[in-house]
Amino acid sequence: MFLCGISATLCGGKTKEGVFVGVLLSMSSTAVVLKFLMEKNSINALHGQVTVGILVLQDCAVGLLFALLPILSGASGLLHGVASMTKSLVLLISFLGILSILSRTCVPWFLKLMISLSSQTNELYQLAAVAFCLLFAWCSDKLGLSLELGSFAAGVMISTTDLAQHTLEQIEPIRNLFAALFLASIGMLINVHFLWNHVDILLAAVILVITIKTFIVSIVVKGFGYNNKTSLLVGMSLAQIGEFAFVLLSRASSIHLIEGKLYLLLLGTTALSLVTTPLLFKMIPAVVHLGVLLRWFSVDSNQVELGLKGEVLRIDSGKRINLIIQGPHDS
Repeated sequence: MFLCGISATLCGGKTKEGVFVGVLLSMSSTAVVLKFLMEKNSINALHGQVTVGILVLQDCAVGLLFALLPILSGASGLLHGVASMTKSLVLLISFLGILSILSRTCVPWFLKLMISLSSQTNELYQLAAVAFCLLFAWCSDKLGLSLELGSFAAGVMISTTDLAQHTLEQIEPIRNLFAALFLASIGMLINVHFLWNHVDILLAAVILVITIKTFIVSIVVKGFGYNNKTSLLVGMSLAQIGEFAFVLLSRASSIHLIEGKLYLLLLGTTALSLVTTPLLFKMIPAVVHLGVLLRWFSVDSNQVELGLKGEVLRIDSGKRINLIIQGPHDS
């Protein structure tokens, strides 16, 4: 937000629009990134854990960012804006506190009840799990927090129970369906005519966003003591603009914080950055391999140990072959 505000001021633009662009760019896609981390089995890796932690805090900050928009547009005074942000912060802490209590009391009982009622079929348990997540997503939205925060918190509540793995297996097919609907809804927002007329600006904007976000996030993660490999992987994972940017854009447009052309440009940039996320994740193995070759990354101890085990295995195999060959001659 600070960098975008300074850049807008130096380029002759409006500072408030620059700060809003910074708000937009600071968000990353929880739904898309988590999906690819799970597909790559990287959710428990060090860079996966750091990425998930940052995504959770971004979702928690959505309510505060909503309260910031009227201040930027001048629709409310500074005092009113600070009061609104304080209210959002109190709601967030209270909401998470209540969910923490429920996860220890009601949630295990509810899941065990559903699994006992659906002993013959799994459809009831699947519907109960989906309804459970949608309920908390709806509650968080009504409180002025993000839908993502509520649904993510519901998943965390389920993960604290003994039925976490069973629930994940049951809802995995439904998860892919919701992911397809999510991507389809993004496509419906795109103005194809505008994209075609400004394809050069959009491509440049997407490349700039991915490059700068990767660099900034990598520098921040590196500043907390993580190695070069972890820092770069986290930066690449968070290089896109989050899906919640669409809601922020709609809100900013309704209070006349941004103009129509800037709205369409940011909308297209956000959508295209989400589309490029699968390509970035496919590039990660090549980037890691290049980093090892250039000695930017240190070789993992697991890989070294694996290599040593391979050498020992080859030596043992060679000895066994020699024994087998020498055996008949000795006899």
